[in-house]
Amino acid sequence: MFGIVPKPLWSKLNPPDERNRIELAARSLLIAGRGKTILVDNGNGSKFTQKQADIYRLDNTAFDLKRSLALHGCAASDITDVILTHLHFDHAGGSTFFEDGKLKLTFPKARYHVQKAHWERALHPSEKDRGSFMQDDFIPLHDLGVLELVEGEIELFPDISLLVLNGHTTALQLPKISDGKRTLLYCCDLFPTTSHIPLPYIMAYDLRPLDTLEEKRRILGRALDENWILFFEHDPRIVAGRVKQTERGIGFDSTVDL
Repeated sequence: MFGIVPKPLWSKLNPPDERNRIELAARSLLIAGRGKTILVDNGNGSKFTQKQADIYRLDNTAFDLKRSLALHGCAASDITDVILTHLHFDHAGGSTFFEDGKLKLTFPKARYHVQKAHWERALHPSEKDRGSFMQDDFIPLHDLGVLELVEGEIELFPDISLLVLNGHTTALQLPKISDGKRTLLYCCDLFPTTSHIPLPYIMAYDLRPLDTLEEKRRILGRALDENWILFFEHDPRIVAGRVKQTERGIGFDSTVDL
């Protein structure tokens, strides 16, 4: 999760278990209004084998996507759109599930939005990132006619635009939501956790780490200048926050109460 950063540094805030795994969340974002109920990413899902669940130490006892939606008075059938930042299993795995041995859509009335260039990447991954794509997560979206392929940095819905980055994977899309007064950026795997805000903290998963470095520098500058709220998909404790200028560069501002 931290690439070349030495373990004595990253483990201070991210203590690993006996198998060198750290605690992470798979946090989705629910956006409701203007006749839309939109979900950004949907986590790991429930299709993992026992071996895979053990490798990643998946634990849904405290949190489950459908239970979390229910807490907000929302059912899976209420979701009108799913924005998938990309198709890695921990972001798109909840798109489908098995029932009576058949794959079904978790959100049966939703349209699923993916960058066209990333879709092509998912269909033709390299040896480096092949393990991150599980076709049962996304091929049914195409086969059942609910997939919407978008291209570039567009306004997908009113006040919801997309930033497209290529360091982590080809055509990663980050939703940026703004009401004219406040702006929230769904950081996805650009800043998986608050620990990844320092520039050198880049995941070994990233296909183009030097591109990630420059993307982090650019996005952090905008977030600071425009006072964005950053939403962290994988941080186990911190949901969102802002950044500030420090002696060492731009860092997370733990003093801000959202």
